[in-house]
Amino acid sequence: MKNLIIVIALLCIASASQSQNASISGSIYSAENNAVLPYAQIVIEELNRGTVADKNGNFVLDDIPQGTFEIKASFLGFKAKKQTVSLDKEAIHLDFVLHELLIMDEVVITGTKTFKRQTNSPVIVNVINDKQLEDLQTCTLSEGLNFQPGLRVETDCQTCNYTQLRMNGLGGGYSQILINGRPIFSPLTGLYGLEQIPTNMIDKIEVVRGGGSSLYGSSAIGGTVNVLTKIPDRNEYEAGWTYQNINGGADDQIFQGNASVVSPSKKVGATLFLNHRNRDYYDHNGDNFSELPELTNTSIGINTFLLPTENQKIELSFSNLKEYRYGGEMVDKPAHLALQSEERDHDVYMGTIDYQINFNEEKTSLITYAALQKTIRDHYTGIFPDDEEAIQEHISNPPYGDSEVSTLNLGIQLNHKLSNFPLGDNVFTLGVEHIYDDVRDEIPAYQYLIDQTTRNTGVFVQSDWELFESLNLLSGVRMDHHNLMDQVIFNPRLSLLYKLKEYTQFRINYGTGFRAPQAFDTDLHIAFAGGGISRVILSDELAAETSKSISTSINFDYPTETYVAGFTLEGFYNRLNNAFILQPIGEDAFGEVFEKQNAQNADVLGMTFELRANYNRKYEFQTGITIQNSNYDQPVQYIDGVVGQNDFIRTPNYYGFAMFTAEPTSNLLFNLNYTYTGSMTLPHFAGAINHTTDEIIETEDFHNISLKAEYDLRVYGERFGLSIFSGVKNIFNAYQNDFDLGKNRDSNYIYGPNMPRTIFFGIKLHY
Repeated sequence: MKNLIIVIALLCIASASQSQNASISGSIYSAENNAVLPYAQIVIEELNRGTVADKNGNFVLDDIPQGTFEIKASFLGFKAKKQTVSLDKEAIHLDFVLHELLIMDEVVITGTKTFKRQTNSPVIVNVINDKQLEDLQTCTLSEGLNFQPGLRVETDCQTCNYTQLRMNGLGGGYSQILINGRPIFSPLTGLYGLEQIPTNMIDKIEVVRGGGSSLYGSSAIGGTVNVLTKIPDRNEYEAGWTYQNINGGADDQIFQGNASVVSPSKKVGATLFLNHRNRDYYDHNGDNFSELPELTNTSIGINTFLLPTENQKIELSFSNLKEYRYGGEMVDKPAHLALQSEERDHDVYMGTIDYQINFNEEKTSLITYAALQKTIRDHYTGIFPDDEEAIQEHISNPPYGDSEVSTLNLGIQLNHKLSNFPLGDNVFTLGVEHIYDDVRDEIPAYQYLIDQTTRNTGVFVQSDWELFESLNLLSGVRMDHHNLMDQVIFNPRLSLLYKLKEYTQFRINYGTGFRAPQAFDTDLHIAFAGGGISRVILSDELAAETSKSISTSINFDYPTETYVAGFTLEGFYNRLNNAFILQPIGEDAFGEVFEKQNAQNADVLGMTFELRANYNRKYEFQTGITIQNSNYDQPVQYIDGVVGQNDFIRTPNYYGFAMFTAEPTSNLLFNLNYTYTGSMTLPHFAGAINHTTDEIIETEDFHNISLKAEYDLRVYGERFGLSIFSGVKNIFNAYQNDFDLGKNRDSNYIYGPNMPRTIFFGIKLHY
């Protein structure tokens, strides 16, 4: 009987002890964007107990005895966090907010068309994200691209202000611009599209310098820029207003809004953006002709995703950009009655749809995609004549024109990972895509017509082979059949990555590329020169331009939990064969005519140096400088009667940037940024009242410094924010001061920073 009583007592004690055990539940989040961290680890080390969060970042630890314990949460790429809890009740809720480690190692896709960490990519991929674009107070894509090494966005028309991107010293036609990985940036869009895409549409920009034709086809000789639009990952809302005053002479107002909604299951989401801009025209030299055109731009779009099953994903995006642009004589008259003017009315539609399915235990993926861009443009380019007969002809038949451009991209891509490949894993990529581009641009009064249809079918094969843990070999070839070329073009690609220990990567890349004999962005621009208009025609003998490029680099980043510092040093060389040039061939009744011809060959070589550091996510510094030389084998004549030259025009040998961001507290931000544009040569045609001689000009260099300060006030439990910001762009007013005067100006004679001193301030609401 006594033994029975003891057993019962022990059972009661055990039962009481068991009933006092507790459970701990909670969620794991990222401090940077409040996104959940799926499959994070939670451990109580002294009890040797742990669990893994589910795909929504939620976890439960059951049957934990009462007492005081230290609980640790960890997630790859994030700083582990510990919390001490005292368990004195049956259940508690405990959330963890983890901070990303300071490792500059984003996931990128542009270099290989597959997702890879930057440090594992055999090709250098530079990234600028939406926060950096906001910190720099960039309003458009064109402004943001100035803060990437090896890149420079230049303004090429004093009247309409069209822009082009130069990568490693090569002009706009050598750069492939992608929207969500798809080449739907048409030749016409290349004239104004960099300024038409607002930054609140952009999630991040990935940049690959050097030949990339083996993946993206024609026109990727200089490099590739991939603009990735915002994809929803959480519920958030934002609206803002910015006012800019341009050197006391023009007002610029921007309204923008973003909203993202994601279902509780995380299987459906949508993000919307809206941007509206009104900018007055600006006259810098007091001749009543604008240096910055009037702009009215409205952009709206949506990105959505759907996960039908665990291994399938559908992404859909659509946007519409409407822009009115007017530059020239600043008068309240129809464009054709102004002494000189350019008027543009754009309506641009862009859309993409992607479907991806993963199978074979996630080792194989199949992606199909379609992308479309449609541009409808009404435009005017003209000078009001002087004699009476010409005036009557001009009024009765003014040089208005219309453009219509359609670009379609269809493709399919298969990725397959072989884990048992000799030495290491190998990811094979096979793809087929078709690009259709139809450009029609007409001005009947000038007997001007570009009616060009191009069709290009490309097949690409790639092997991404991890020979050893420290050595990776990327090889591939793309075969293109272009309707303006007689034969199939083969462009091979070879890249080798060697990782020295954990923080250093050495790369060497070789590739070839081509440009088809077609009209590119700059060829579609009609300029003013010598009292007339200048146009570009294509030679009947125009053949494809080809290239061979090689680059080598060393990349080093040393991270700790509180800081990261590193550098990249890259050398590049590009040999152009049958390089395209614009050759003056005389005048007709309307003005200068240039013919696009094949020149001899040319060399582009140089080096880029980047330096970066980040301390505790509060202080960040980044800078880059490019030193280069671009020369034709033989002199090229740019103006009749003026001695030709070997140097590329509009191409400085030195250019670079720097930016410093300080966030000493969670609600205070300062940004100081700088761009440098070195001296360059460019032709200057006579005709303006202040310039009577045709000549080649050597420009000065420019130092453009800007500053921004922002204060963020959080209310309602940190969920609602009100940000106020202000600053000055181009503080010291580094701006061209020798613009041509009057209606007979050379509109292509423009260089240096795109805007004079500009004061700005604004407000942003976010939830």
